[in-house]
Amino acid sequence: MFFSENNRLSRPHFDWPLLVASYMLALYGVLAITIANFDPSLGSDRSLQDLVMDANNGRLQLLWVVVSMVAVAVIVNINYTIIGKLWPVIYFIDVLLLGLVLTTSKINGVSGWFQFLDRTFQPSELAKLALIITLSKALTRHPDKPIPNFRYFIYICIHFGIPALLIAAQPDIGTLMVFCVIFVALLFVSGFELRWMFLLGGIVAAGLTPIIFYLASTNNFRWLRLVAFMNPESDPTGSSYQIVNSKITIGSGGLYGKGAWSEGTLTHLNYVPENHTDFIFSVVGETLGFVGALVLLTLYAFVIYRMLLLAFHTNDKFGQLIIVGVMAMLVFHVYENIGMCIGVMPITGIPLPFISYGGTNLVVNMAGVGLVLNVTQHKSSMDLKNKVE
Repeated sequence: MFFSENNRLSRPHFDWPLLVASYMLALYGVLAITIANFDPSLGSDRSLQDLVMDANNGRLQLLWVVVSMVAVAVIVNINYTIIGKLWPVIYFIDVLLLGLVLTTSKINGVSGWFQFLDRTFQPSELAKLALIITLSKALTRHPDKPIPNFRYFIYICIHFGIPALLIAAQPDIGTLMVFCVIFVALLFVSGFELRWMFLLGGIVAAGLTPIIFYLASTNNFRWLRLVAFMNPESDPTGSSYQIVNSKITIGSGGLYGKGAWSEGTLTHLNYVPENHTDFIFSVVGETLGFVGALVLLTLYAFVIYRMLLLAFHTNDKFGQLIIVGVMAMLVFHVYENIGMCIGVMPITGIPLPFISYGGTNLVVNMAGVGLVLNVTQHKSSMDLKNKVE
């Protein structure tokens, strides 16, 4: 069976296990959002369908799940090599949107959303996929070396730096962190030489130092969040409020949770602000308990492991980097979001993939899965690794 699976992964195929697991996560998210929006006064003696339809955010998230299916269907049917050839167009649109969004009104101190009627669109989410596609293409232009000389190293830094600086100007520190993780992951897998890595590290350190001093000197709320992370008890009713209350909420769930539709839960008392978005994991922890959280983490582990296998069995460098980029994006999102909910990472506003409420984020995550499926379906049998031993 092992050898048969290795052979199958090494051939062009549509990876149904990855798609099914991803949509299981998306539907888990609809359930978690419905629980977060549940009004105990309306009673729970109704079907799950009625409960979802009565929860405004749950109903909208289910609609976005359907929209994401369309996005995946479109992406899968356009050969990823064609998408790669369009990288200048993708990069231009990406930079244009990130520049235009800086002219919009701020929401929670960030100029990161276009508003259409009562809906919002966040271009920085799309920018993650744009970075994965365009940087993967840039790192495979020279087959022998991803970065053949110092001039090309500068080009790669500028390629990454322009959208990264526009995101920093919003300022969206969480997305900037995701950008950096994707950047480093792609450089590492591409065969980036150690000397360039040291040089890049020096440039990043030189750039971050004045920013840190600026945040500390102005008592910026992002600096206060960092202080709250290092010492949550310093301001439990202020900057540490979400961290402290999230940990209490998750811990109160115990092994099996208090029940999704139980009255008097901390979730339904809005003990943790933004519990349907950034802190959705606290809802899972309290109402579904350790077992519910374990199911969620198992689904994540399967998706990431599946992507790792698919990357390992793809010899086309461009396709391999796309898979690694999507995988790095999802891994960091999961680690950072759950980490901030349990107090081991600072609060950054990074959503939990497939689970947190938000149409743009869900569609982008599923589009990322679509890109991975695209690579596995269209890769040439001439460019595959045969890992059967």
